[in-house]
Amino acid sequence: MNFLLPILAAVLQAASFTLDKVILSVRRVDFRAYTGMSFPLVFFITLIIFLIFRPPFSSELIYGGLFWWLLVSIILSVGSNILFYRALDQDKLNELETIGLLSVIPVVIFSGIFFTDERNFFVLIPALAASTAIIWSHWKGGHFLIKKDTRPFLIFSLAIAPLSAAASKVLLTAWHPISLELFRSGALAAIMGFLFAGKMQKIPDRAVLLLILTNVLTTAAWILFFFSYQRSGIIYTMLLFSLQPLLVYFAAIFLLKEKLNHKKFIAFLIVLASIVVAQIFSQA
Repeated sequence: MNFLLPILAAVLQAASFTLDKVILSVRRVDFRAYTGMSFPLVFFITLIIFLIFRPPFSSELIYGGLFWWLLVSIILSVGSNILFYRALDQDKLNELETIGLLSVIPVVIFSGIFFTDERNFFVLIPALAASTAIIWSHWKGGHFLIKKDTRPFLIFSLAIAPLSAAASKVLLTAWHPISLELFRSGALAAIMGFLFAGKMQKIPDRAVLLLILTNVLTTAAWILFFFSYQRSGIIYTMLLFSLQPLLVYFAAIFLLKEKLNHKKFIAFLIVLASIVVAQIFSQA
């Protein structure tokens, strides 16, 4: 039943990202105000989950041999979140989610090379096929189409995503997923709160409840995602988690009235077919 972990994570994260776009459309709520308030909320929600389940936690996990991996994970999370929400503030939701899938390619290749337990061709090949379909969906007239404000997020994702995935995999060999998310979210809350504290005061009351809801969803999604990383590996998790942009894409079209793009729709069908193929052959 491990396949349910990334699928449920995808559903929760898709709902969260859809709410994020709605929140960022509210007057006086930009990506600075959003990130400044969201990460303290994520930490508080994770702390509640931690106190309920009481997973193992020791200071040795912080100061031991994995310290530098933990630091790398936090720094990369800060950069990726700032660039993602900056881009989401300006670009369409379905565009950001489609572009986010491109990072699967370097992650899959890197993981297959450096982690022997990730070399499962029944999962590797469909994952690469799905990612290639995403590139094709953005290719037009000999150019890869992308908005200027979104380019930093794309470049950062392609360059850093493999290292971020590797850091999480290494950390989860010792950390419990809930404990890891608690520490990471606490560090991110401190950093984002420091950077954007002045912007949080401008958030309208009507956006606060939506902020709480979206961060409950994303916290649960990340914890399930880490459980899947730990139990099923990077490539399998990333492939099944590819359902998340598919769900966001339909939400953006039907709820936010964004325009349907037939090439992207076909690409997402290929992603879905790749997931089915990988699931069938990996269980055979």
